[in-house]
Amino acid sequence: MRRNLILLDLLLAALIAAVSWQLWNGYKDRAVKHQAFLNAPAPAAPPALVSIAPVPGQVSASNYYEIASVLPFSKDRNPTVIVEVVAPKAVPAFPRYYGMMNWGGGPKVILSPNPGGAQKSYVPGDKVGDFKLVSIAQGGLVFEWEGKQLPAKYEEMRDSNGASQQSTNSGGGQAASTNTASVVNVTAPGSSSSESPVKSVTSTVVSVIGGDVRRPGADVGGGIRGCQPGDPSPAGAIVDGYRKLVTETPFGKSCRWERVQ
Repeated sequence: MRRNLILLDLLLAALIAAVSWQLWNGYKDRAVKHQAFLNAPAPAAPPALVSIAPVPGQVSASNYYEIASVLPFSKDRNPTVIVEVVAPKAVPAFPRYYGMMNWGGGPKVILSPNPGGAQKSYVPGDKVGDFKLVSIAQGGLVFEWEGKQLPAKYEEMRDSNGASQQSTNSGGGQAASTNTASVVNVTAPGSSSSESPVKSVTSTVVSVIGGDVRRPGADVGGGIRGCQPGDPSPAGAIVDGYRKLVTETPFGKSCRWERVQ
């Protein structure tokens, strides 16, 4: 029995030695192949293929009409572009001019925003309807409208219709004739026709028709009317029951018409 065990041990030891030898030989073979693989030169890589993209065409907005037309929230959904041209705003009619006055504090003009409307005195800086009065000049007025300065002559702003109607009413129904003037010598109260002409006070009474600049201008209150530009009648002239007075001021001559008492 003991002999059999010893024999078995020897067989097992021989088997272990054979397996170990095979493992060792396999290890050496793999090591040689691994070293040969590492020492072998690497093959050259093939050249890389570079693809060049085609040149893009010219970009045009018309090419994207189809895309924009199907986008519900795009402003360009409708390919038909409608250009709305805003027409320039028409300049309104200038205010109507009825006269000018200067009481020493600077010139004032009598204007009405509309023909036949209420008359009022204005100074530079006042608002007259849609316009703003900028300055008062010898030849006319300068207004400001929509940021633009527009000059206007007195002849363009004169209310001829209103002046003609006023002349008809003040004339007591007398028929209008051509521009004529009659001069009448009026003797002051308390004097007689036999007295010397030197002692008599003579005034000039001018009878005019509507539209004449020699008539009194717009009523400024207190029985006083302003003078119209270019009025050639002398101081002391009586027209339509008003006497023309011209006074000297630090700013020049001041002209007004006062009702004859």
